[in-house]
Amino acid sequence: MTTNISTITIRLPDDSTRELPSGSTGFDLAMSIGKRLGQAAVATVVNGIETDLGVSLVDGAKVSIITADSDAGRHVLRHSTAHVLAQAVVQLFVGAKFSIGPAIEDGFYYDFELPNSKTFSDDDLAKIQQRMQEIVKADQPFVRSEMSARDALKLFSDQPYKCEIIERVTQGDADSSDAGEAGSADAVSVYRNTDDFVDLCRGPHVPSTSRLGHFALMKVAGAYWRGNEKGPMLQRIYGTAWESKAALAEHLHRLEEAEKRDHRRLAVEMDLLSFPQELGGGLAVWHPKGGIVRKLMEDYSRERHQNGGYKFVFTPHLANAHLFETSGHLQFYKDGMYPPMEMDNGTYYPKPMNCPMHCLIYRDRQRSYRELPLRLFELGTVYRYERAGTLHGLLRIRGFTQDDSHIFCTEEQMADEIASLLDFVLSVLRRFGFNDFDFKLSTRNLEKSVGSDEIWGKATEALTEALNRHGLKYTVSPGDAAFYGPKIDIDVRDAIGRKWQLSTIQCDFNLPERFGLEYIATDNARKRPIMLHRALFGSIERFFGVLLEHYGGAFPTWLAPIQVRVLAVASAHEQYALEVTETLSKLGYRVDQLVADEQLGKRIRASKLERIPYVLVVGDDDIAGATVGVNPRGGDVIRGVSLNDFIQQLAADVGQENNLQKHV
Repeated sequence: MTTNISTITIRLPDDSTRELPSGSTGFDLAMSIGKRLGQAAVATVVNGIETDLGVSLVDGAKVSIITADSDAGRHVLRHSTAHVLAQAVVQLFVGAKFSIGPAIEDGFYYDFELPNSKTFSDDDLAKIQQRMQEIVKADQPFVRSEMSARDALKLFSDQPYKCEIIERVTQGDADSSDAGEAGSADAVSVYRNTDDFVDLCRGPHVPSTSRLGHFALMKVAGAYWRGNEKGPMLQRIYGTAWESKAALAEHLHRLEEAEKRDHRRLAVEMDLLSFPQELGGGLAVWHPKGGIVRKLMEDYSRERHQNGGYKFVFTPHLANAHLFETSGHLQFYKDGMYPPMEMDNGTYYPKPMNCPMHCLIYRDRQRSYRELPLRLFELGTVYRYERAGTLHGLLRIRGFTQDDSHIFCTEEQMADEIASLLDFVLSVLRRFGFNDFDFKLSTRNLEKSVGSDEIWGKATEALTEALNRHGLKYTVSPGDAAFYGPKIDIDVRDAIGRKWQLSTIQCDFNLPERFGLEYIATDNARKRPIMLHRALFGSIERFFGVLLEHYGGAFPTWLAPIQVRVLAVASAHEQYALEVTETLSKLGYRVDQLVADEQLGKRIRASKLERIPYVLVVGDDDIAGATVGVNPRGGDVIRGVSLNDFIQQLAADVGQENNLQKHV
């Protein structure tokens, strides 16, 4: 006699099916596919919702397995490790209050309030990490449960920040971080590791703490609760967590490299720019050497735009409030603007963006379809208020210059313009040494958008077509577009694998409507143009900072502030060194000379620290033979090179770089 065991049918991502016994979990599914997959699994996606690996599956569910080495898997690992961090802190610091602990890019953090305003020390971090390892070894399960808000408030009665989160979620005032901590207004979800520790969380988490372990606590920083400078100051512990010992070691090595490449340190070492305290936070002054590099960047941008059919415009640095009321910035972006200035003829704001003024230029007179596409370009300086705690050198700054262009075109021209813009953006990024790109297409949020379904469809199709036409892989971020149109974000990966968001191609249906922009069509009807926003560098400052870190200060020769330095072995050789310097300078190269008032070795080392592409050393033999000793950056020293041969080598170096993909 046989017994019929009920089964369920599970659909996999490739639409194949798998039969499993009723009551099977995501872990059972992974193991049925393969032991290695089961060992790598940390969570599942069931019918589009991320779920704990131990949850029973239902018949007909579509399920995919999240593995530890995927982006989603690392997010689960990091979020789970953040919970273990909170557990360790609560155990070690009696009376500690814990608030939020999300996973972030490459890691996680958790914010705490310690009794008597105590702060964490470096020794404390070591103790906390040791306790976390003990929790990992204990193989404690992450057990999920749901309860009413009333019961949750009772459970966390001694944790005021958790209670505030619960109240915000249940009252409908939650932001994304609140929802991630507590789930939904209908049921508050918690995870318990032991009888003594429970935390708010929507999940999912790894099945047990033993799945963790490859982590490191990095630093402590102050953080205002909810970013409000008038709120409590909490202690934020940052950490990183990975799927393997090797992955953790690779990341820590990358951090060491990043520290060496920190543009703030390199800018000081290379005398490029500074942030004087007298200016205030987030504002930089450019020194001559940094100014040279910036000028080269701007000159290149101007040349490319001039050759690309753009019209150069210039706009003022501030404007009447009426302009930003019309554009919607005061409605949607006021928190990112500087406070108003009351003048005798109205209220004025420093401009946060250039686009409203470009709309005024377009609207200044009647436009015909024959003038479209109209491409306006400006190196326009804008001012945006960033909280002091968010400022980070040139990467997050309050005053910066955008290589800003706005294209006004017809609906019929939109697809070709976007494809052309994509060519333009990629060629510029490649020119500066970036060749590894990620593309993201952000599509409409139906609840927060302006414009018809038809125009959104056409714009999204045009962006998609441009990406497909170039054979580019991209991810789609549903509902992540700005309210006024879909966009393509272009990220680059630098020399050590970090990802930077730089360029954007953005469709806009909102500003043409707000400013009443029109053109006369072929049938003499008045029609609304499409507006395309596009910044290649994003901002000059941010791009410079990324570029400086990408090259570790060793700019390619065409972009280096000093291309050649000439050193005399001794004072007797100074005159010949000066002749070499003047010869190269007359040919248009950026060259300087250090007088022989210190030992030669010390002067060579100083030049190497400045990452100068070529250091020329001249002595007795060079004077006699009209030669130079060539000490190239990263290469072997070659002595007795004729000056003419070196000039040809330098010309080939700079010329090759100047022509490299210049007009791809």
